[in-house]
Amino acid sequence: DMSHPAVVINCAGYNTHDWAEEDMVKAFRVNAIGARNVASASRKVGAKLIHMSTDDVFDGQSKKPYTEFDDTNPLTVYGRSKRAGENYVKEFTHKHFVIRSNWVYGHGGHNFVNRVLAAAEAGNGLSVASDQFGSPTSAVELAKMIHFLEGTDNYGIFHATCEGETNWADFTEAFYKKLGIKTKVNHITSQEYANMNPDAAKRPAYSNLDNYMLRLTTDQFAMANWEDALDVYLKDFDMENC
Repeated sequence: DMSHPAVVINCAGYNTHDWAEEDMVKAFRVNAIGARNVASASRKVGAKLIHMSTDDVFDGQSKKPYTEFDDTNPLTVYGRSKRAGENYVKEFTHKHFVIRSNWVYGHGGHNFVNRVLAAAEAGNGLSVASDQFGSPTSAVELAKMIHFLEGTDNYGIFHATCEGETNWADFTEAFYKKLGIKTKVNHITSQEYANMNPDAAKRPAYSNLDNYMLRLTTDQFAMANWEDALDVYLKDFDMENC
């Protein structure tokens, strides 16, 4: 019955960081008020709510992966709007899973993998920050995590990223190497990138998330290593239709 779902997955979000800085009203309407409305509706029909969030709720100043129990401190409009959405979800329905992920890529859509591929096809060299760290996360692995949680009553906040850590520049090189692409990757600092792109929103220097809650609460599921997940993604990769 579509009017009484058992599970609601809220994937909606105003997640273009640069635009969010320029349009705070829209960012908070979508990421905060929208999340509140979905949470309220989910509670009314008795559905579990799976709400997607982000590493941007943290400030990126840590030297070790963030757990679900670390304090949030967003530095951007996007991060603040997503934290507000998390808080509304927690307030409006107890049957919730808040899932924070980062560096998510998949077939189609606007994501980092598709942007660096477009740069390679244009024959351009690419300058990528080498001092921003995280874990590239396959959309397939993230979907597996969502599917696992939806069958449980293990409510709360969960981090869901592929295991391991890298930086944007090394990830780009790994991606190119696996595809046999010869495009040169220039390793630059975040400050150099900001100088080249003055309108770009500030991104966390360190955004690696520890899937701590998953390890605390189950031994039935674990996220794959980011390099293994990338290999799986590339097995079915179609450069003509990505």
